[in-house]
Amino acid sequence: MEIRHLESLIAISEHGSFSAAARALGTVQSNVSAHISRLEKELGASLVDRQSGELTEDGVLVVERARRIIHELQDIEADIHSTDTEVAGETRLGCIGTTGRWLMPRLLTAIQKAHPQVRPIIHEGSTSSLLPRLIAGELDAAIVHFPIDDPELQLVPLFSEELVLLVNNKHPWAKLETISLAELATQPLLLAPRNTALRRIIDRAAGAQRLAFTPQAEIDGVRLLTSLAFEGFGPAIVPATAIPAWIKG
Repeated sequence: MEIRHLESLIAISEHGSFSAAARALGTVQSNVSAHISRLEKELGASLVDRQSGELTEDGVLVVERARRIIHELQDIEADIHSTDTEVAGETRLGCIGTTGRWLMPRLLTAIQKAHPQVRPIIHEGSTSSLLPRLIAGELDAAIVHFPIDDPELQLVPLFSEELVLLVNNKHPWAKLETISLAELATQPLLLAPRNTALRRIIDRAAGAQRLAFTPQAEIDGVRLLTSLAFEGFGPAIVPATAIPAWIKG
């Protein structure tokens, strides 16, 4: 099994066809086809559906491990070429969107200043989408919402963030300066899905007062949640940093 064979399989999974994979790799389609055929022969399994260009079930399993292998090789190369005083290579970071908007410019500037030979690769997503990738080794670190209960992860609290109620200016609640959790429980809300970190925080606060919020809809994505509330689809509880400055006035 050769690394270039694994790279061809990864390219097909990312670009959707043999021809697109060949262009991405800077080679010809016949080479990609030969790499996949040899890999399939070695493994004794079909990895790519030749009609659709999609990976088979076995192909999906192989490409997940292939990515880890390639990442490990890149890390080894970075380790060998780095010195005691210089860190080099790639670092794969995940970040929730609301935090990324204000934190990433500062973080990338700090990384560039401290380690100019490090190339960050940033992946934006929700906590629920980033954690599995972190556990699988596809990400080196991620900035996500607490609470998290996973023995495979090392957790370091960075900062606390306020949650706020966002409503359209035509909503009756828009005239209020404060509102109680009991009042929030009287109307359906736009909420994050159950078992997400943000939803657990909200449900825990409600449960402490023996209340339960009724979802009008469940949206896995704070920016979409914010947008829908702003457009008047319903009230939403979101992190304060999710609200753009122009809305805050």
